[in-house]
Amino acid sequence: MDKAAMSMALLRLLSGSLEITAALVMIRFNDVQKALVVNSMLALVGPMILISTTAIGLVGISDKLSPVKFLWITVGVGCLLIGILRK
Repeated sequence: MDKAAMSMALLRLLSGSLEITAALVMIRFNDVQKALVVNSMLALVGPMILISTTAIGLVGISDKLSPVKFLWITVGVGCLLIGILRK
C-alpha cells in the first residue's frame, strides 16, 4: 500500500477515535459546560487533521501535479480553513 495513503488513513482513524472518545467523555460527565469544553478541544483537532492529511496527500501526488493545479488545490484548502476557522 502507498505510504501516503496509509498515513492519511491512520490520521483519519486517529481522528475518528478521538471523536468517539470525546463523545464517551461527554456522556460520562453528563454536564453541558464540560461537554462544551470537550467539543472546543475537538474543534482545534479537526482542522489540524485536515491540514495534515491534505499535506500528506499533496506530497504523495506532487510529482503528478502541475504547478497551476497545485496552486488551485492550495487555494481551495485555504478557503476551507478560512470558512472553518473564521467566526
